[in-house]
Amino acid sequence: MKKISTRTVTLLALCIALNVVGGNIALMLKLPVYLDSIGTVLAAAVFGPLGGMLAGGMTGLLMATTDLYSLFFMPVQLLTGLVAGLLYRRFKPATFKNNWWLALAISLPGTIVSTIITVILFHGITSSGSSMLVQVLLGTGMSKPLAVFLIQIGTDYVDRFLTVYVVALVYRAIRYKLPQAN
Repeated sequence: MKKISTRTVTLLALCIALNVVGGNIALMLKLPVYLDSIGTVLAAAVFGPLGGMLAGGMTGLLMATTDLYSLFFMPVQLLTGLVAGLLYRRFKPATFKNNWWLALAISLPGTIVSTIITVILFHGITSSGSSMLVQVLLGTGMSKPLAVFLIQIGTDYVDRFLTVYVVALVYRAIRYKLPQAN
């Protein structure tokens, strides 16, 4: 069995803390983005799919102490870590050009899962700021699944676009400071 280095554990803990802090800021300010997956995607970029899934899963558990909804959305975090890890194995995050498609590829599977969770378990309303936007669309007579999906695809994409941008910057700095990190 391979021994895990102190640096690896420390970086994973920082990724999880980044998710928890970002997620709580978005929750407190009722932002229409979530800011809770920057650490998940960073862990996926540095350590691969398992690292991303570990950071995402732990984030779901820790965030549940301040926002119970996070526990139910843990599959989205796990899926985000998996997809980002697989994509970053093929495409290195150190450059920012053309990352719009990377953000879309990372966000789309999670959007589908989060839409299903939101509609079935919570009838379209969660603790996030995006629920206010769902209410606006529901007020126009739009069906609940369509309203949730349209808001989710927009807010998830913007959230992952910001995430991919930040991860590219952080990854570049980490690679410069810690050249032997995987």
